[in-house]
Amino acid sequence: MKQSKWKEILTSNQMFIVYIIVVLCIAISMKTPAFAEVSTIITLARALLVTLWFAICEMVVIISGGIDVSFPAIACASLYIPICVFKENDIDNVVLAFVFAAAIGLVIGIINAVLISLLQIPPLIATLGVSSITQGMLLTFFGTRQISRLPSTIAALNKVYLFTYQSKAGNNYSMTALILVPIILYIVVYIVLKYTMLGRGIYAIGGDANAARIAGFNVVRLQFIVYIFSGVMAGIAGMIYCVLNKAANPLNLMGSEMMIIAAVVVGGTRMSGGHGTVLGTILGVVLIGLIQNNLIMLGVPTYWQTFVVGAVIVVGTAITSLKELAVQKNQKV
Repeated sequence: MKQSKWKEILTSNQMFIVYIIVVLCIAISMKTPAFAEVSTIITLARALLVTLWFAICEMVVIISGGIDVSFPAIACASLYIPICVFKENDIDNVVLAFVFAAAIGLVIGIINAVLISLLQIPPLIATLGVSSITQGMLLTFFGTRQISRLPSTIAALNKVYLFTYQSKAGNNYSMTALILVPIILYIVVYIVLKYTMLGRGIYAIGGDANAARIAGFNVVRLQFIVYIFSGVMAGIAGMIYCVLNKAANPLNLMGSEMMIIAAVVVGGTRMSGGHGTVLGTILGVVLIGLIQNNLIMLGVPTYWQTFVVGAVIVVGTAITSLKELAVQKNQKV
């Protein structure tokens, strides 16, 4: 029994990702010894902070049987509009900035929920349309210029650190305190999905919405919760991105949705819904992040990175699908 359980763990999709991450880290460390320093962890954590935030939100949506490709547009609107308004009216309040960003995400999340839950528009079409409308209105009414000088309280948040590490070369690397925000979010999402009726409902409607409805779950309400959650979190993520980059640009995050979805799927979340884990999503983001940011250290040309990401997605998804087919076959027997 124990051997069977260990075999299942060692051959799981998550362990497959761990194997690849370990091999990649060893290969990069052999090529570039500096990669094995603490500074790499700090740099990677900072680079993946917003990606981790987006990924957990997208994971919840996909588990529920939907998909959301509007989160980059929501994030762009939520970081750019508050900064434009604050600069125009000489407002400087970091708390108000995050509340403003969350409110924008809330409004757009409600629009997504109405289109998908009440009007029964397919999630991909609905969120793609909302994304285009949001981006178009943002650029039309607020422009495309980058704002490099942020209000002082917002800019100051970038300099709040947990600790500072000095490398062997004498360079200082500081871990931003904002890394605590996605960590807290992941813990909360893990608890909700695993231990609450809300979490069971999200898994249920993703597995079979009709069966969930018969079981007593309010499908429309759950879909509203999921898309509003995604919208609000995307809004907050936009403001975090603004703080980390010390500038507000309405275009920087656009086009990131496919890579985020790829990380979630690689982590074992099924596009058909009803299955996904927080740990798997974290591993998926780390793997995609390593490929995007560090393959160049191995001498791999930039254009090959897209091929590698695609190959990982296909293989990772195939392993998940084959394991599911094997389980179904055993159940029939």
